[in-house]
Amino acid sequence: MRRSSVIVSIVTALLSASVAAAEPVAYPTKGQSAEKQNRDEYECHEQAQKETGVDPVAVAEQSMASSGSAKGGGGMGSGLSGAGLGAIRGAAEGDAGGGTLHGAGMGRLIAVIRSRRQMEKQQDAASEKSADARAQLEKYDQAYGACLTKRGYSVK
Repeated sequence: MRRSSVIVSIVTALLSASVAAAEPVAYPTKGQSAEKQNRDEYECHEQAQKETGVDPVAVAEQSMASSGSAKGGGGMGSGLSGAGLGAIRGAAEGDAGGGTLHGAGMGRLIAVIRSRRQMEKQQDAASEKSADARAQLEKYDQAYGACLTKRGYSVK
């Protein structure tokens, strides 16, 4: 399960990085000074945040955060419990050792299937979170860009 958590974390980080890379850049078109541009960018940030209710820093932090701890049900325990059940079944059929091996294999197979399903669920959740974060940031970026455009900047 630890491996699937690591994979989900990496996917989330990569998607978050791609979201952050699309940050709008303002270019002065009316000869604004660097100080004026910094002030305008800050004021437009504040206005866009109030207008949209989106804090881009918080959105980035949330998308970088882990998608939560995975609940484990697999691993060696599943193989051992399967072995125990297999031994009981095998003993009833006269071959406890063969039943143990078969049960351990089946228990491990079930654990692998459960782990894979859990990993797929985590990946789907990370993908949905990333799409939501992108939508929120696009909404913010539109308001931020509109504000800067009104103040005489070209926003790309």
